[in-house]
Amino acid sequence: MKIANSIALVTGANRGIGLAFTRELLARGARKVYAGARDPSTVKQQPGIEAIRLDVTKPDQVAAAVARAGDVTLLINNAGVGHQGGFLAPDSEEVAHRQLETNFFGMLRVSKAFAPVLATNGGGALLNVLSIVSWVNAGQLSAYAASKSAAWSLTNSLRHELAPQNTQVLALHMAFVDTDLVRAIDSPKTSPEDIVKRALDGLEAGLDEVLADERTRLTKQGLTAARPSYLPQNA
Repeated sequence: MKIANSIALVTGANRGIGLAFTRELLARGARKVYAGARDPSTVKQQPGIEAIRLDVTKPDQVAAAVARAGDVTLLINNAGVGHQGGFLAPDSEEVAHRQLETNFFGMLRVSKAFAPVLATNGGGALLNVLSIVSWVNAGQLSAYAASKSAAWSLTNSLRHELAPQNTQVLALHMAFVDTDLVRAIDSPKTSPEDIVKRALDGLEAGLDEVLADERTRLTKQGLTAARPSYLPQNA
């Protein structure tokens, strides 16, 4: 789809990748961008932005967002939480529940609620922010990776389910991005602005999937290697 004159909703829009999406959408000519955040006062004010209260784990707030933003033609599911730690940690079940509730069920809840809106407005597009850890899980971000694997499966299903209403569905995968989520991890990081530009380039080109950095592209290629990239590579 074309960004010019679109009306977008970005979840988790008050910082990081979400904030970069709001800015780039406006730069490309979006008519209006709804910026969803748990606390709308944290959304940076700029012309063309309409901040709305939206915690994707709360069904009443999702319903209120649908009632307020019935003109949306582009939904960007960006809201997410992440915590370090492995599945053998004492609190792993609690941590996994918390991350799945936002990263999977939140994405499902918002997508399901806005699917009829997109249909009414001509189909439009849905962009889900995923990760390189949708495919690999090395134990550093175990529950986060599991939630992104589930979100990848959700995205693949939505692509089929929304095709009859002419809704484009794009999966955005990337490695570490320079945001608060992975600030403590010592690894090369890409800027949110670069990730977002590549994502929107792919959306406008009609792609189903964007691999937004070289590490992600190599990892995806490695899924079918003799020793796949999701297995320990020093074994």
